[in-house]
Amino acid sequence: MTTPDWLAEGAKHVWRPYCQMKTAPAPLPVVRTHGSRIVLEDGRELVDGIASWWTAVHGYNHPHIAAAVRAQLEAMPHVMFGGLAHEPAYRLAARLAAILPGELDHVFFAESGSVSVEIAMKMALQFHINRGETGRTRFLSFRGGYHGDTLATMTVCDPEEGMHSLFSGVMPAQVIADLPLDDASEAALDALLAQRGGEIAAMLTEPLVQGAGGMLFHDQEVLRRLRRLADRHGVLLIFDEIFTGFGRTGELFAMQAAGIEPDIVTLSKALTGGTLPLSAAVASRKVFEAFWSDDAGAALMHGPTYMGNALACAAANASLDLFEAGTWKADVARVSAALKEGLEPCRSAPGVVDVRVLGAIGVVEFASPVAVGALCQAFAEKGAWIRPMGKVVYLTPAYTTLDADLDILLSAIRDVIGAGGVEGSGGV
Repeated sequence: MTTPDWLAEGAKHVWRPYCQMKTAPAPLPVVRTHGSRIVLEDGRELVDGIASWWTAVHGYNHPHIAAAVRAQLEAMPHVMFGGLAHEPAYRLAARLAAILPGELDHVFFAESGSVSVEIAMKMALQFHINRGETGRTRFLSFRGGYHGDTLATMTVCDPEEGMHSLFSGVMPAQVIADLPLDDASEAALDALLAQRGGEIAAMLTEPLVQGAGGMLFHDQEVLRRLRRLADRHGVLLIFDEIFTGFGRTGELFAMQAAGIEPDIVTLSKALTGGTLPLSAAVASRKVFEAFWSDDAGAALMHGPTYMGNALACAAANASLDLFEAGTWKADVARVSAALKEGLEPCRSAPGVVDVRVLGAIGVVEFASPVAVGALCQAFAEKGAWIRPMGKVVYLTPAYTTLDADLDILLSAIRDVIGAGGVEGSGGV
């Protein structure tokens, strides 16, 4: 592929994510998108198997979302959220409160998933402070978890996953435990909370699927165990639904499969259908009431510059329109069936230790880390954009991905994995 001028010149200045730029392959130049496809500078089209890091759930360039953003751009792209209000954000907050379970009905907007987790952590800390409880300054999170790349969120990620190991000791250490997968591990977590619960403000987990930590699945009962233990020991429960929210697991929100609700939930990624950055930390009535006071000092002093961005909120409202239409559930079921059938042959491939599917998530796990850059190139040569991470090659396609495009993705994985040579240095 000929390198376009803009890429050659810009490459001298752009700091790329998640790679050693000295040795990583050059990025593929993209000129446009449509449906589930990415169009490259040389005219080749790649079927996107990961929906741009799990965001573009309705496919690219959806006309309903595009029209909403254009209309909002003409009217008002953004105004500050401090002291001003606008319809897209206020309407979106009401709609999120209506579709989230139980009393999750107070929405704090931000721009990124990592920041929404930090906001949730800050809410949890101040919840206890405002109620006169002292000493609850730590968080309990779980091995295999990932909650962001900012300094505070790194402390609640799995410390052994490697991506953040350089920063060990920079921030105060949190409490890391195993998920309560059975009675024995629930008893162990119960004992830990009995010993250290007085210093813990909240427990934090990704419901049903720990995403960037390796696409690790757990069942609904784990969430019920966590809710019981949180209530028993007086700690808040935070669910990070940045990856799992908006249909990815087959339910609109993963928590709904367990029939419970957390005290705070974080949302991002698919919130705007993969168009504009937006996130939210949504608190229960119980949490919000701890901040509702005549005392100005009890307020949550936080406010991102682009909080409640009107363009992003317009996109999110349009995305919710598409979810309300209801076809997404059948689409996820169709994608899930294709992933189960299409990935099963990989179970016998060299180095594979597991194949698993939940909703529109398909995972092939290897015994050791895979060669991310080389695999990306191999998949691209077969017409697929698939970016492995750690020990897994995975698919999280748009729910609207056509059957023929699913076939391209699945064939690419079977062909490349079957040819061997997948082991490498890992990465994301």
